[in-house]
Amino acid sequence: MTLQQLEYIVALDTHRHFVTAASHCFVTQPTLTLQVQKLEDEMNTLIFDRSRHPIVPTPTGELIINKARQILREAHQLKELVNLEKDTITGSFRIAVIPTVAPYLMPRFLKSFSEKHPNTHLQIREMESEEIIHALKNDFVDIGILATPLEESSIREIPLYNEPFLIYSSENHSLYGKSNIKPDSLPLYGLWLLNQGHCFRNQVLNICDKKKQSNNPGFSYESGSIETLKNMVRSNMGYTLVPELSVIDELDDPRVKRLESPEPIREISLVVHKSFTKESLIEKLREEILSNIPDHFQKGKKFIKVKWR
Repeated sequence: MTLQQLEYIVALDTHRHFVTAASHCFVTQPTLTLQVQKLEDEMNTLIFDRSRHPIVPTPTGELIINKARQILREAHQLKELVNLEKDTITGSFRIAVIPTVAPYLMPRFLKSFSEKHPNTHLQIREMESEEIIHALKNDFVDIGILATPLEESSIREIPLYNEPFLIYSSENHSLYGKSNIKPDSLPLYGLWLLNQGHCFRNQVLNICDKKKQSNNPGFSYESGSIETLKNMVRSNMGYTLVPELSVIDELDDPRVKRLESPEPIREISLVVHKSFTKESLIEKLREEILSNIPDHFQKGKKFIKVKWR
């Protein structure tokens, strides 16, 4: 039994397809198939049911694969012990970011981070919050950037900043001409939302204290993109709530309004599995992010932290 064989069965469980798993392991399909068969022969049990399409683990195979994931994670920790003694960051790391953060935060620090750490390769993926949590627990990603708190016992949260929710209103909506708007006075009428599954959607509904879908006369609209919602508002339809970084260059636009203090905010954090040992990477990422966001995201002031779960 080898670590490589364990990597192969984990990849096969992840992708449920021999060719795809082989591609992700950078080997040929016959090589992966042979090594999986050798492991099954050594253990005298079938790990995968090949009669199913796509293939699935056998009940015994599921136990073996879960243990393999644990062994691989601990083997990775052994390698990291040496790196922890050095003030350098090398290697490839998988980072998952929620879609309402990625387009506004990542361009602010990735270039400078890469220039300072040329031997580090960051693989960035956009994923929804629940997907990131699942991926962290199953070692599919190394670090998540998302809204917290999560209250997950196996996950560690490293808070980064508090980002205010701002109003983005069309000229035809009643909010456009108002000032000193309280969060609990926000109307349901004309409120555009993100699709189900986005933590930002849940936070917006919690701010408005409305546990139902918003509607405009004759139609309703949901989107997977903050930018699409902003475009709907620019078309003189309704209003939405946006994270401040998404309008950081539009703060003088009369469509953009702050809510009355205490402002509702979302806490954005770096999130890792509790077994993650690369503290130097966490520290350097946090340092670079904090140096590239507005100062008031970090300063203590009155706010309401809005949860999404």
